[in-house]
Amino acid sequence: MTRVLKRQVHTIGRRRAWVIWSVALAAYVLAVFHRTSLGVAGLMAAERFGISATALSIFTVVQLAVYAALQVPIGVALDRYGPRRLILTGLVLMTAGQAWFAVAGTFAAGLTARVLLGMGDAMIFVSLMRLVAVWFRVKQAPVITQVTGVLGQFGALGAALPLAAALKTYGWTHTFATMAALGLGIFIGVLALVRNSPYTGESVEQVKLRALARTMRTIWLNPGTRLGMYSHFTTMFSAAVFGLLWGYPFLVIGQGLSPNTAASLMMVMTATSAVVGPITGRAVVRYPFHRSQIVMGIVAVIALVWAVVLALPSRAPLWLLVVLVVVTASGGPVSMVSFDLARTFHRPQHLGRATGVVNMGGFVATLAAIGLIGLVLDLLEPRGPAAYDLNDFRIAMSVQFLLWGFGGVQVWRYRHKAIDHVEEVAPGSVQRLRSGESLLPGISTDPEP
Repeated sequence: MTRVLKRQVHTIGRRRAWVIWSVALAAYVLAVFHRTSLGVAGLMAAERFGISATALSIFTVVQLAVYAALQVPIGVALDRYGPRRLILTGLVLMTAGQAWFAVAGTFAAGLTARVLLGMGDAMIFVSLMRLVAVWFRVKQAPVITQVTGVLGQFGALGAALPLAAALKTYGWTHTFATMAALGLGIFIGVLALVRNSPYTGESVEQVKLRALARTMRTIWLNPGTRLGMYSHFTTMFSAAVFGLLWGYPFLVIGQGLSPNTAASLMMVMTATSAVVGPITGRAVVRYPFHRSQIVMGIVAVIALVWAVVLALPSRAPLWLLVVLVVVTASGGPVSMVSFDLARTFHRPQHLGRATGVVNMGGFVATLAAIGLIGLVLDLLEPRGPAAYDLNDFRIAMSVQFLLWGFGGVQVWRYRHKAIDHVEEVAPGSVQRLRSGESLLPGISTDPEP
C-alpha cells in the first residue's frame, strides 16, 4: 500500500528544481570519478599493495558486484526514506572508502575500501533519477535525464588525465585523500539544499514479496527480457573493462604509450560516449524493428577492430589505437538500447524488475571479463605487472571474444523468439515496428498487477 500526501509547496521545474538537481548531480559526478579512479591508478595500486593481476582485478570486481547486488535493496530504501537521505549516506560511504584507500597499505584494507565505495556509489544515481522525476515537468524530465548521463561522465574525465597527473605529482596518499575531501563539501551542499519532493508529507512503498516472486518467473520467461539482458551483456562489458581497469595497463605496458597519452585516450572514451549516445537514441526511435541489429552491428565492429589490433605482429600505430578506443567506447551508449527493449515487452508496473534483470547482464559480463583477463595474465606471467609484455596482453584481452560470441548467439536467438512473441501476443505489431512505429509498453504475457 502507498500513502501519499499531495500538497504542493514548491514550484516544479523552476529555480529550486535546478538548484537541487545541480547539487545532486555533483554527487553523481563524484561517484563516477570514484568508480573509475582505479583505471589510471591500477599499475600504482599493484605496486603499492604488492599484488598480482588477479588480485588487482578483484578490487574492481568486488566494487561492481557490491554496486549490482545493492540495486534492489536500495530501490526499496529509496521508496521508504527518500533520495536526500540516500545521497547523504552514499557520500559518507564514498568519502570513508576513498579516505581508507588513501592510507591502506594491505590488499585486505584496500579491498574493504573498494567495498565502501561500491556501497556508496550504488545509492547516488537512482536517487538522482528520483529527484529528476519529482522536481521537473513530464516534458523536461527525459531531456534532463540525458543531460545527467552526459554530464556525469565528467567524473570519468577527471579520473583520467587529471588523476594521472595528480598521482605523479603528489603521490598516492595525498591524491586519494583530496578526492575523499571533495565528498565533504558536496555533503554540506546536499544537506542544505536538496529536498525530496516539492510536496509536503512522504510516500511509503511497501513491497509485496509474494507478488514479486510470482511475477519474476513470468518476467524471466518473456523473451524480450532475455533479449535485452543479452544485448546489455554483449555491448557493455568491453567499454567497462577498458575504462575501469585493463585499458590503461594495456595501452601503457602492452602498446608502449606514455602515461599521459594513455590517459588522454581514456578521456576520448568519455567524449565518444557523449557523441554516440544521442545518435543511437535517434536511430532507435527511427528504426525500432532493428534495435537488436544495431546491437549486433556495433558488437561486430568492436570485435573486428580488436581482432586487427591483437593480430598485429608489433605494437599498433596511435591512429589505430584511437579507432580502437572510439569503437570500444561506443558499446556503452549502445548498451542503453537494451532498456528500450525491456520497455517494449513489459507493463510499467513490472518494468523496474525487468530493467533490473537486463542491467545484471552487463554487470555479469563485465565482472567475468575483468576476472578472466587478470587470471590469464597471472598464468602467463606469475612475476606480476612489471613483467608483462605485449604478447601477454594479446592473449589475455582475447578472452573478450568468448563473451562476444556467447552474447551474440543469444541476442540472435532471442531476437527471433521475441519477434514470434510479439506477433503472437499482438498481431500486426511486427509490421508496425518494420514501418518505424514504436510500440507502447506491454507486449507481454505478464499477469495483471
